Amino acid sequence: MACAPATQPQASAPQPTAPAPAPATPTFVPVQPLSATRVTTFPSAAQVTDPARTYRAVLNTTKGPITLELYAKQAPVAVNNFVFLALNGFYDGTRFHRVIEGFMAQGGDPQSTDPALRARWGTGGPGYNFRAEVGNGLRFDRAGVLGMARAASLDSQGSQFFITLAPADFLSGGYTVFGQVVSGLDTLQRLTRTATPNGEVPIPGAQPDLIQSVQILVSR
Repeated sequence: MACAPATQPQASAPQPTAPAPAPATPTFVPVQPLSATRVTTFPSAAQVTDPARTYRAVLNTTKGPITLELYAKQAPVAVNNFVFLALNGFYDGTRFHRVIEGFMAQGGDPQSTDPALRARWGTGGPGYNFRAEVGNGLRFDRAGVLGMARAASLDSQGSQFFITLAPADFLSGGYTVFGQVVSGLDTLQRLTRTATPNGEVPIPGAQPDLIQSVQILVSR
């Protein structure tokens, strides 16, 4: 007797692939201050950050808040320094003493709390210096990039920082990038300009905006 052909199993219809779950959005909580009063001079910055965690800084300014994501993995020394100073109230009451249209807004000089010292604004620091982290591959390629200010030497970083108001890629590889504005870019752009772009001539009557306080947040 001839054999009947084997029955072929029916192919099942292809099933849709479930989408990959979205990465969880980190929850941020405030970090407690290290000092109850403002401290402005130190021998060095104590280690207070964990590069495995995510940090943010909220600059409460006279124009509104600016929230920065800090790059603790790519620039661990600069981020730890900024967080350490902020947690000691170092930046409270300081000013964005150098703001240039189409370039950047610079702050972080402890002397800028005192109008009587205006001629010296831009020369102050925390009492120590540290080396720039310029090999992390990050660039000043857009507005809102946070960098460390310094003098001619790579070893001259202290407390002063700047935030770009426009792309400034010519600074890339020479200055430390250690964060980015994630909220408040419009506030940043409203900061009072203190000098002209050409020749950096002071703008008469310009009153620099205050950094009233800095709050540090960390991911849970």
